[in-house]
Amino acid sequence: MLNTPVALILFNRPDTTERVFRAIAQAKPRKLLVVADGPRPDKPGEAERCAAARAVLERIDWDCELLTNFSDTNLGTKRRVSGGLDWVFDQVEEAIILEDDCLPDPSFFPYCQELLERYRHDTRIAMIHGINKQQGQKRTDYSYYFTRYMHIWGWASWRRAWQHYDVNLALWPEIRDGGLLKGHFDPHAEREHMEVFEQLYRGEIDTWDIQWAFACFIQGGLAIAPAVNLISNLGFGSDATRTLDPFSLDACRQTEALSLPLRHPPYLFRLAAADDFETAYGRSFEARLKRWQIKLRHSLARFGGERRTGARLQPEA
Repeated sequence: MLNTPVALILFNRPDTTERVFRAIAQAKPRKLLVVADGPRPDKPGEAERCAAARAVLERIDWDCELLTNFSDTNLGTKRRVSGGLDWVFDQVEEAIILEDDCLPDPSFFPYCQELLERYRHDTRIAMIHGINKQQGQKRTDYSYYFTRYMHIWGWASWRRAWQHYDVNLALWPEIRDGGLLKGHFDPHAEREHMEVFEQLYRGEIDTWDIQWAFACFIQGGLAIAPAVNLISNLGFGSDATRTLDPFSLDACRQTEALSLPLRHPPYLFRLAAADDFETAYGRSFEARLKRWQIKLRHSLARFGGERRTGARLQPEA
């Protein structure tokens, strides 16, 4: 049994919800908190898909306290997830958080539970996440390292950190006008962050997670990243809310089990080489080449399937 509460955020994908739920069921948390958005009235069939996703919870067959926070109407990503997480951290002091398309390796749960306890009162740490974006490169001999990047595809945190979250970014004008982000990122990343924070402040982007990164940045918080990747995002595709690109380097990234017991680093400072790689990799020739290879494999698989079925070839969209 897993003593740490688990929060599951779901919407309209019963298929991926089922897979993530099965992973949670393996861990058998004593407390499961579920946040769900309601259907959009202009999307035919979505009410049925939302209901089917929620019905997955009827399969709980272990000793578990189930708490639900369901919306009858569609609130959208920004309001539903931020409000749902406010509710989660009103109920519990700490939680492991999964969205309905983030499939964890089984070792993700003991990894989060142990580190939530170890760093519970260490305000230098804002969160623990399950994503490793180092493209298979070994960065440490320990089980995890410290980073300034906050990834929310499978993560865990505490009420003490979430209290700094503000979905409306009220502090942004003071941060912006005071030049307080200067030197925190390289010039290219700084410009990108400035633009996105400004758009969020003006209400032009319907999201919640960048505000969480902002809250961690301005408190000087670090995240913990695993030495291997523990989360596979199943949600990339045309039916996604945000992760639309099926050729993304992050789509269905392979997972690897983290060896237990954990090996803890005897120091606490961020691993600059890992952060620098993550900053630069998305703009690199290697990343562009890898993306092209993914598209080529997809096209060849599609072409082969159509030849076998005798279907007429269609041009790529």
